[in-house]
Amino acid sequence: MTNAEVLCKVIVVGAGPCGFSLSLVLARAGIQVTLLDKANTVGVQPRAAHIFPPGIQILRRAGVLRDIRRVGFIPRNMTFRKADGSPIVTLEDFAPSKSPDATAVIPIDTLGKIMVAHADKNENMTVRWNHQVLDVGQDEGSVWAVVKENGGREYKIYGDFLCGCDGGTSQVYYPFDKYGYDDLNPMIDIKDWHIVARLTKDGLWRVSYREDGQKSFQEILKNHPARFARLLPGHPKPEEYTIVNISPYRMHNRCAEKFRVGRICLAADAAHLCNPWGGLGLTGGFADSLGLAECLVGIATGQADHSILDKYDEVRRSIYHSVIDPLSTANFYRVSTSNPDTVLDEDPFLAMCTAAKNDPAVKEAIDNSIYDFCHDFTQYYNSKRQARL
Repeated sequence: MTNAEVLCKVIVVGAGPCGFSLSLVLARAGIQVTLLDKANTVGVQPRAAHIFPPGIQILRRAGVLRDIRRVGFIPRNMTFRKADGSPIVTLEDFAPSKSPDATAVIPIDTLGKIMVAHADKNENMTVRWNHQVLDVGQDEGSVWAVVKENGGREYKIYGDFLCGCDGGTSQVYYPFDKYGYDDLNPMIDIKDWHIVARLTKDGLWRVSYREDGQKSFQEILKNHPARFARLLPGHPKPEEYTIVNISPYRMHNRCAEKFRVGRICLAADAAHLCNPWGGLGLTGGFADSLGLAECLVGIATGQADHSILDKYDEVRRSIYHSVIDPLSTANFYRVSTSNPDTVLDEDPFLAMCTAAKNDPAVKEAIDNSIYDFCHDFTQYYNSKRQARL
């Protein structure tokens, strides 16, 4: 076999949750997929994952939802709090638990292992770890990725389409339950804004907080005990909690100018970034991936032609600019610039959370608003078309 003879139908770059879910949906639809990632396996750090309904929808289509329900959990309440832990307002049953699309909480590394197990069983899907993508190209009839395998040989992988999906927090064991914390706790304070969220059934929590962006990683580590003593209830000493992971990150809100150029498409972090407040980056990424999967399945089955990818580009960019970016920005400003003593009277969303306690219509409106991230691309199918990959 020569370097130019490795063929597939769809190449997906990036084995994160969105790239993996896209690949599984395509493979289950009978499309041959090669998933490439420069790492040697799924990430081993237990990063957070609140998977909201748009994510649940694609994970159901990917065939992994039953395992996620078995391992993860459905969160109960979300309480906005002051920095000292005192409650401002609670949104009860924010999942919502009775919906088939109820939010699931599962660490990303656990989700990755579930996806790997399903990929191993699907003959239409190949995962190539230790494959760094150096370049991509296309012509009228195909697309290719130039890859470096294990830092050694370079070769091309050919396909019909290429989808780019590649793109910090602290995880800690600490008895937040003892202090009355709910499953999700955004802390509103101009100086000490942070978020505390339950990650696992056995008591692992995520704590995301503000840090000086000029500090080195070593300086952040050195200052970490003092920050936890200030932020966490009970003002614990280091020996009173167990740190699993510390991962600093910079917050960005950015969007690519185009999500589609010919046979190359972008989704998830490769297409857009947003700050982590509210988990909207992952939610939007899952919605991208499901939309792109619907477009590619439509083309593969002759129900759509390539122009459906222009619709994908148009719609998904519009949703980022009109829904994801404004909401994620509002989420960040709510915790970082609001006066915790007056925010309940000044913030429209928190006012809705208050009203939702006694008004089912308001609660339903909050629950349904997450579906603004979604778009059904099968509505553009035309079975009369005889499109081919």
